[in-house]
Amino acid sequence: MLQYNKELKENSRSLRKNMTDAERFLWSKIRNRQIKDYCFIRQKIIGNYIIDFYCPKACLIIELDGSQHYTDEGMKKDEIRDKFLAGLGFRVLRFSDRDILKNINGVIDEILKYL
Repeated sequence: MLQYNKELKENSRSLRKNMTDAERFLWSKIRNRQIKDYCFIRQKIIGNYIIDFYCPKACLIIELDGSQHYTDEGMKKDEIRDKFLAGLGFRVLRFSDRDILKNINGVIDEILKYL
């Protein structure tokens, strides 16, 4: 079982209720086992992080990056986070919100490569 910070539960619930447009759009394409019958979970807590989308069967994490992720500080935090998750055996895919909203088919094709 994955360890997680229980203090993040309320924040995780709030994020599920208040998804961004990009998160909502990707979720509409991957929920209910729409991709090769793989289950995805949204806003999953792993360690001290809340993951955007998680596929347990494929050990795959999908992160959607808004503008705050492209600052020096944001990129540094993402690097630390990705190293932590990779250390647990996860593959992390990152897509910009723009990729999701403008090229969802390309994003789905990329996700399929890891399933």
